[in-house]
Amino acid sequence: MRSISLASVLASVAGLATASPTHTDPEPPTKRSTLPTVTVSGNAFWQGDTRFYIRGVDYQPGGSSEAADPLADPKVCKRDITQFKALGINTIRVYITDNAKDHDICMNALADAGIYAILDANNPKYSISRLNPDPSYNEVYLQSVFATIDAFAKYPNTLAFFSGNEVVNDGANSTLSARYVKATTRDMRQYIGNRGYRKIPVGYSAADVASNRRQLADYMNCGTDDERSDFFAFNDYSWCDPSNFIQSGWVDKVKNFTDYGIPIFLSEYGCNTGGKRDFGEFAALMSENMTSVYSGGLMFEYAMGPNAYGIVTIGDKQSDTVQQQSDFARFAEALAQHPAPSGKGGAKSSTHAMACPTKDANWLVDSTLLPAIPQGAKALMKSGAGTGPGLDGPGSQNAGGTSTGDAKPGSGSATASPSSTKNAAGKPNARSVDKQPFAVAGLVILLTLSGTLLL
Repeated sequence: MRSISLASVLASVAGLATASPTHTDPEPPTKRSTLPTVTVSGNAFWQGDTRFYIRGVDYQPGGSSEAADPLADPKVCKRDITQFKALGINTIRVYITDNAKDHDICMNALADAGIYAILDANNPKYSISRLNPDPSYNEVYLQSVFATIDAFAKYPNTLAFFSGNEVVNDGANSTLSARYVKATTRDMRQYIGNRGYRKIPVGYSAADVASNRRQLADYMNCGTDDERSDFFAFNDYSWCDPSNFIQSGWVDKVKNFTDYGIPIFLSEYGCNTGGKRDFGEFAALMSENMTSVYSGGLMFEYAMGPNAYGIVTIGDKQSDTVQQQSDFARFAEALAQHPAPSGKGGAKSSTHAMACPTKDANWLVDSTLLPAIPQGAKALMKSGAGTGPGLDGPGSQNAGGTSTGDAKPGSGSATASPSSTKNAAGKPNARSVDKQPFAVAGLVILLTLSGTLLL
């Protein structure tokens, strides 16, 4: 054992006594919720020991054109939470949030109503470019993504994050962007772990494109553990009333993913080309035909827009008046008639990776290697993202600070255990011990011994 000087010991002890948390640690919410967190185990979501099924709606009043955060506006969210409670849903998906604003009131109001939120980490200004992904995967983009994680990780009803939405579409060239979406997923999972947050699931929301659906799903669940998604979701509009489990082709979507290895759910569903929607697909999602593979889904959508999918009409964004459409009652009836199944629903207890897809005419990715995280973003793993740019920031598409090569598989593993230093509210866990009493005790012992030696 190396000897050390008394002065250096005293300096070390003093340092322990004055240690403080980093400046970018998230602030706790203003109100604690008793709503339990949702976790991933095997190929399903769990609320404690109870299987959790996503029974919700896609929520973006005003649509993407307005680029407004409904969870940062208490008047808007409280108006709509009243309708969510009338429906009987347990989850909403929000496509656009502002990482520079406070969300305590809305997230706590949702928690009080028993409602979880799945959040897209991108927004129109900060996202991966479908056809020019390399320069868009940069440190400015990732700082915004990480700031969104910081903004919502403290809430127990943050169910999951999406690393992208329909970035890959039916164009073969768009599949080249999959490497960058997967790298973002890896980076988000590592940031969550390194910052000491609970293990909030991260996954991707895919377009339902027959030519690359299975390749993309396998790609997001192949490779080393740090490179794999926690779940996979896709947007599906193949069940158009009148239809059924066989006619819609959903039977094949169950067979094709029977041994997929991680949770799957529908991030959008609800075809409206047949006019009146009976939501028979929701009954299928809650049936034994699907529960061994799928964990529910999100009906598109809550607020009426130009595409006429909404189940309510809102006069304007700030209006107090919400008019329920006929689909509202039918969806509420479907939710009431088909409760979440009891038991495990056929869920598998273990998870596993898939084989990475090989290049073909419809899938142009020819390497299993992912882009290395940009150096500027890598530094944020320790320092934290700091203040987010919000929705008024200049954007990130060609901001510079890009990746300079490929990452070594396994290099994206978190270097801190989830929740090892902070719980969901950013507070120290019981396992995180205050060093000050030990520092003082050590100082007393040291001085005592020093005095003894001098006698």
